[in-house]
Amino acid sequence: MGFSPRDSETPKRKKLRRAPFERRIIRSSLWLAVPGLVVSVILIWLQDWALESKLALLLAQLLICGLIVAALHDQIVRPLQTLANVVGALREEDYSFRARMAVPDDALGELSLEVNMLADLLAEHRTGAIEAAALLQRVVEEVDIPLFAFDPNEVLRLVNSAGERILQQASPRLLGRTAAELGLRACLSAENASVVPLRFTSHARWFVRRSSFRQRGVPHTLVVLSDVSRALREEERRAWQRLIRVMGHELNNSLAPIKSIAGSLNARLSGTTLAPEERQDFERGLGIIEARAASLNRFLQAYRQWALMPAPILKKSTLSPLVTRVAVLETRIEVKVIPGPEVTVMADPDQLEQMLINLVRNAASEQRVCSLLHNKTFGQRYRSGSFPSDRGSTRRLSRTHKPS
Repeated sequence: MGFSPRDSETPKRKKLRRAPFERRIIRSSLWLAVPGLVVSVILIWLQDWALESKLALLLAQLLICGLIVAALHDQIVRPLQTLANVVGALREEDYSFRARMAVPDDALGELSLEVNMLADLLAEHRTGAIEAAALLQRVVEEVDIPLFAFDPNEVLRLVNSAGERILQQASPRLLGRTAAELGLRACLSAENASVVPLRFTSHARWFVRRSSFRQRGVPHTLVVLSDVSRALREEERRAWQRLIRVMGHELNNSLAPIKSIAGSLNARLSGTTLAPEERQDFERGLGIIEARAASLNRFLQAYRQWALMPAPILKKSTLSPLVTRVAVLETRIEVKVIPGPEVTVMADPDQLEQMLINLVRNAASEQRVCSLLHNKTFGQRYRSGSFPSDRGSTRRLSRTHKPS
C-alpha cells in the first residue's frame, strides 16, 4: 500500500478559540472583585452577628458587585458597538451615522472624533464623485459625436445619445450586443486615428479614435467617431475649384489663338482662286473649328463660374413651382411638365432653379444643333431613314420626322 505525505505529517496544534470580548470583560471584572469579596466574607463571618444579618450583608455585597460589573461592561462595550455600527454604515456607503461621546482629551472620545471626521470626509468625496459622474454623463450625452465603450469581449457597455441616433436604436436595445452585431467591428480592428467607411444611414466616412480605461478593474475600449465626410467633400470641392481655374486659364491661352487664326483664314478665303466646292469645304471646316473653340470656351467659362459659386443656403423648397417656372422660361422648344406628387427638399432654391434652366437650355440647344447637322450634312441618309450615331452604331428614325 502506498501512503500519502500527509500521513507522515504531524497534526498541527489547533489554536484555542478565543473568548468573545464581552465575556473577557466580565471575567476580568469578576477577577477584580473576587479578592475583595473573599476578604469581606471572612471579615463578616468572624463577626458575632446573627446568621441572617451576615447572609443579608453578603447578598447585598454580591448585588452591588454585580451592578458594578454590569455598568463597567456597558461603559466599555456599548461605545465600541456604536463605533462598529458607524464603520459598518460607512462600508455600506451610508454616511448619515455619527458616533456619540466624541469629545477631546478622552481616548474613546478621540476615537469617536476620528471616526466622525472620516465619515465627513467620505461623505464629501462621495458627493464630489456623484457630481463629477453626473457632469461626465451630461457631457457624454450632450456631445454631438458618437461614443461607444466595449468590454474585452467586444460587448457594448456604454453609448451616448449621438451613438443612439446613428444606430437608430435606444440604448437598452444596444447594450449587451457585440460590435459585430452593431456593425462596429471595423472600429475595433482598424488603426487608431484612421478613416473608416461605415454604413449606417449613409455611406459616410468616420474618423476613429480609440482609448482604454478601466472600470472596476476590467479594461474597456472607448471608441470615438467623427464624421469627416463633409470636411473631405469640402476639401475635394476646393481642390476641384483650383484645378478648374488652372485648366481654364491654360485652355483659354490655347483656344484664343485657334479661334483667331480660324477667323483670319476664313476671312482670307474670299481672295483666293480656289474652286467653289473647295472654298465651301474650307469655309465649313474653319467655321466648325471656330465654333467648337467658342463652344469649348463657353464651357470652360461656365465651369469657372461654378467654381466661384457661393456656398448654398439650404432651406425647404418645393420642386413643383421651380419646375413650372423653368418650363415657362424656355421658348425655343416646347417643355412639357409631367405632374407628380408634391416633393419638398432641403436645397438652395436659387441654385436649383439655375441648374434646371441650364439643363433645359442645353437640351434645347442640342436639339437645334442636331436638327441642323442632320438636315444639312446627312440629308441623304436622313431621307433614307438612318444615320450613324456618335458611337458608330446606326439609329433608325421614323418616316414621320421629315426634314424641313
